[in-house]
Amino acid sequence: MDTSNYYPMRDGQIAALDEGQVESLWVGEQLGRPIVKAWNAITAGSFNRKATVAGSPDRLAIPVAADDDADRALGMTLVEDTGFDGYDAGTLAESWRQQPGTPSYCTDLTREELGAALAAAVAGRAPRRRDLAMSVIAELWKDVTIDRGDDFLVRVNRLIYN
Repeated sequence: MDTSNYYPMRDGQIAALDEGQVESLWVGEQLGRPIVKAWNAITAGSFNRKATVAGSPDRLAIPVAADDDADRALGMTLVEDTGFDGYDAGTLAESWRQQPGTPSYCTDLTREELGAALAAAVAGRAPRRRDLAMSVIAELWKDVTIDRGDDFLVRVNRLIYN
């Protein structure tokens, strides 16, 4: 089994950090382990280009959700270690607020902006907006000769998810 997406916890057990590919609560039930959901709300391009040192102006924040406060704190520390502000996004049951279609998903927000984006999420609207964004992105990317810029996905998400 590939363990590259796993990190040791304070008690020596292993916990998966959900990257948004599967439903966090389901994963926790399947593994029988605590889950910390982080890094699902940032594009690979932003992750590679926009990490900065703590205290930098306009440093991006990444939402971190977990059911246990200590697990969430560990996740936030790991996010901080990767060059982003960890933002306490609450429990896994509330982590739908950082999924595709919500204002916090891949929109490159600062700590000051992220709280409002998480609060503005509307559950019933998120799937429709996610699908709309995917249609727009697929249509615009048909012509691969056009350079849409490094922040193309972020711009589309900001337009559609807000």
